[in-house]
Amino acid sequence: MRPAAATAPLPTLRGSRVWMVGAGGTGMSGLARLLLAAGARVAGEDCEGGETVDRLRADGIPIAEGPGGAIPDDAALVVATAAAGASHPTLRAAMERGVPVRTYAQMLGELHRVRTGVSVAGTHGKSTTTCLLTWILQEAGLDPGFIAGATCAPLGGNARPGAERVPSGALAGQPGLLVTESCEFDRSFHHLRPAVAIVNNVEAEHLDCYGSLEDVIDAFQQFAASLPSARDGGFLLIAHEGAHRERVTHGIAAAVETFGTHAQATHRVDYLEDGTIRVTRAGAVSLQWRPRLMGAHNALNGAAAGVIALRLGAAREAVERALESFTGLDRRQQFVGLARMPFGDVRVFDDYGHHPTEIRVTLQAIREATTPRRLVCVFQPHQHSRTRLLMDSFATAFSHADLVLLPDIHFVRDPEAERTKVSSEMLAERVRAAGTSALAVGSLESALERARASLQVGDVLVTMGAGGVWHVARELVRSGAGDAC
Repeated sequence: MRPAAATAPLPTLRGSRVWMVGAGGTGMSGLARLLLAAGARVAGEDCEGGETVDRLRADGIPIAEGPGGAIPDDAALVVATAAAGASHPTLRAAMERGVPVRTYAQMLGELHRVRTGVSVAGTHGKSTTTCLLTWILQEAGLDPGFIAGATCAPLGGNARPGAERVPSGALAGQPGLLVTESCEFDRSFHHLRPAVAIVNNVEAEHLDCYGSLEDVIDAFQQFAASLPSARDGGFLLIAHEGAHRERVTHGIAAAVETFGTHAQATHRVDYLEDGTIRVTRAGAVSLQWRPRLMGAHNALNGAAAGVIALRLGAAREAVERALESFTGLDRRQQFVGLARMPFGDVRVFDDYGHHPTEIRVTLQAIREATTPRRLVCVFQPHQHSRTRLLMDSFATAFSHADLVLLPDIHFVRDPEAERTKVSSEMLAERVRAAGTSALAVGSLESALERARASLQVGDVLVTMGAGGVWHVARELVRSGAGDAC
């Protein structure tokens, strides 16, 4: 959504009434807190309510529940979730009254203008890297602000305002650090105005709004091109491999460095036999730590976060301590607990992964870390269009699992006609053809019962997906064998 009123001038935030549409969303709730910290008088609406809305109210942010359509007489600005279309009654009311309207991403861009913006972009790993970097900067005494699309218990949630000025280090006295997860969906990251950015990887994704991988790469190139020049402090750290770096960085004015396992990466990442991760630059060790997070992909996330933290003025010792102490965030390889079955306990994990690459690397990491007799995956496909367009990649993404249970596809954003083009049954057939046992199981309730009936001694179970599949993991741990066993 690009509101027609987006060009209207913004009011000064301090003291102004800001109305949030879709305030209960993960990003929107975090943004509400950032705006409150900036001195705005924040209130809003949400169509569903829930725990996030309750927490906003507890923080002193009034939230109305319902379909919307009315805004306070003194509203000076409306900020809307990307899920709210231009026909949303509240947005129509704002436009009729001439109240400026901004999307979530546009508002983050405005906050970047008054802070030292640090954006974390890429097809995968954005939330983890954003929270890792924030954790490091916080532990190093740089008091960063941040906003992420996931909740991170070590950071106290998914957003914090941080200091108005960098308190110490190479950037002491400059506008405070604001680390933002920067999503490529609908090209929303083009609204951001960071000085420093990370690009973890670039793959075919969000093909419901991009026509092809070529369009995705072009969008990342435009994002990189928006960074300031190297002379003005613009800096991009991009993966040496897997990010189409030559095309993404073509013609940009910012300074560019790379990270990865390739010998020619500016910051080379090596995995030592004892589990230590080592980063070297020009042959000299710059970072070395033993992570708690599972998987080679998280070692790369940690390396990127560590390199940027050093650049922003964090001391090496503080960076290494923070990398070793970070325990992760919600729904990212999260250990949920033990399911008490008649034959013994089953370890249960939950993960947000919903793209084929995320599925593959997460399952590999969990298998290597837990060495199960069998790895059982309950994967809820997210969007019919994504499932259909990436079907070949999904078919081979589950090779590290022994059994895959596929609930119905989570329907979101797609046109109604997409429902008729693909199904979990079709995906199950393709997964079986690729050599992994797979069953389409219907509803999430049916997935829970099938999981209970399927588990055996020595199994590890992981639920995966961007929808409500996490309820399966939590119910298994809560109720154990339940009535089905």
